[in-house]
Amino acid sequence: MPGSFDEFVAERLDGLLRYATVLTADPHLAQDIVQEVLLRAQQRWDRIGAPPTYVRRMITNEYLSWRRRWATRSVTTSSPEILEALSPPVADPSHGYDERDAMMSRLSALPRKQRAAIVLRYYENYSDEEIGAVLRCGTSTVRSQISRALAALREAESPRPTVLFTGARR
Repeated sequence: MPGSFDEFVAERLDGLLRYATVLTADPHLAQDIVQEVLLRAQQRWDRIGAPPTYVRRMITNEYLSWRRRWATRSVTTSSPEILEALSPPVADPSHGYDERDAMMSRLSALPRKQRAAIVLRYYENYSDEEIGAVLRCGTSTVRSQISRALAALREAESPRPTVLFTGARR
């Protein structure tokens, strides 16, 4: 039997908000998603066997749902205050913000399932099996999604060669 709902929220709310913020790239949408999910989880709390996994799956599903698609179409980068709240800045804050903004921008360009798989793997440290359970797919699909996402992130990170037009030689 899981602990009380109030204990769960007190213990896990910050982590759930961070997870949803990284997933959505929008702290306000993340708060909406977490609030809606926690309201639904509270109603069926007695029937939930593994609350951390179950609630995280609910957050992921809500993020992937069609009802939220309109809210995530335009992704803006976070302000320095929001990024600082997510994790402490490094010695040179501007460098850390630039890196985080660039990564959030690259993540926001990924398809939704690939982004969810990447966030679950590298932000939440989930195994292939755990990611498959959250996304409701097989481990081979998880590995494929992560592989494609990493390839897209690498391609987005690498600078494109600049070709200078010098004119045609005759």
